[in-house]
Amino acid sequence: MRPSDILSNHNLKRTSCREGIIKVIDSNEVALSEQEIRQQLEGNYDRTTYFRAFKTLEDSGIIHKIVIDNQTIRYALGAYNKGKSKHAHFYCSKCQKVKCMPTVLTPEVPLPDGYKISETNLIIKGTCNNCNCKE
Repeated sequence: MRPSDILSNHNLKRTSCREGIIKVIDSNEVALSEQEIRQQLEGNYDRTTYFRAFKTLEDSGIIHKIVIDNQTIRYALGAYNKGKSKHAHFYCSKCQKVKCMPTVLTPEVPLPDGYKISETNLIIKGTCNNCNCKE
């Protein structure tokens, strides 16, 4: 699906920054940091434009934020795309790449009455196949 169609399906205004972010993320096999996305994005946008575009895309579910730790955050396309739902992510501690694992779903967690989950993250840390082959 084209970035313009994705934005349209979410009733969002088409902007070159939003479309560019979606295009860059969609063209990569792994989740990307904001800096990696900026480096691949055509056009020169200020910090505020980036911030608003990322926030809008995340709030609408077009992209999802993967928080590995305080310093490592990556972005991938949201659950509506490529058949993904609430799933686990694999973080390679050697090359620092993050890969969505759509076949590994996050478990349902029973909560006490009155509690409500706002988000669940399942990060699996280890080394990826590429890094293991280099050993």
